[in-house]
Amino acid sequence: MKVMGAGVLAALVAVGGQGALAQDRQGPVVVELFTSQGCSACPPADAMLGELAMRDDVIALSLHVDYWDYIGWADTLASPEMTRRQYNYAHAMGSTVVYTPQIIVGGQDHVVGVRPMAVADLIQDHAEIPDPVSVALTRAGGVVSVEAQAHMDPPRPMMVVQIVTYSPHEEVEIERGERAGTVADHHNVVTSWQVVAEWDGSAPFSASFQPQGDRPMVAIIQQDGHGPILGAARLD
Repeated sequence: MKVMGAGVLAALVAVGGQGALAQDRQGPVVVELFTSQGCSACPPADAMLGELAMRDDVIALSLHVDYWDYIGWADTLASPEMTRRQYNYAHAMGSTVVYTPQIIVGGQDHVVGVRPMAVADLIQDHAEIPDPVSVALTRAGGVVSVEAQAHMDPPRPMMVVQIVTYSPHEEVEIERGERAGTVADHHNVVTSWQVVAEWDGSAPFSASFQPQGDRPMVAIIQQDGHGPILGAARLD
């Protein structure tokens, strides 16, 4: 088990196989929206993500990319890390093309543009399949703990344990570019996406850390190489 850099974490204070808590294996479905304040087609997708963010059975995350900044407005919430994640998804599919808005459900199903029924159907499809990994994310005092248990027969894929922090709501007045004079309304905006460990699933995973700040966070277990998301848990 390899511990990786954990930028927003003050310290990864314990890693080991202590035994994960029993969890409902039909956990929330992770929905990622790649968006930009410089994209004139993105507001309907941003609004749809806001609706998904209110659902308990969905972890809806808004990832702001920076490759539209050149057209007149630098997205105030964008980061190169989110752009890199989208490119990594594209490469995993054998493509070099990225675009906004793009929605990825469960780390594997891609939706171009705003297609609410397609997204709803994919969420339902994922929700009906038990998660291969159960995940628990808890807080006690100033310490957050993440535990995971794999429910897969060998050979298991290599997995990455990720901690994501987000801002529940951001409102931004756009002064230049295609959307000049409008107000952008964003929900569950990712502020940090950190891989904290690699895990082979042979023994339960357990780690504790002290987060920097009090933003809501998510633990996501994903197949290495930007494959399917195998389990997730949220901590508000």
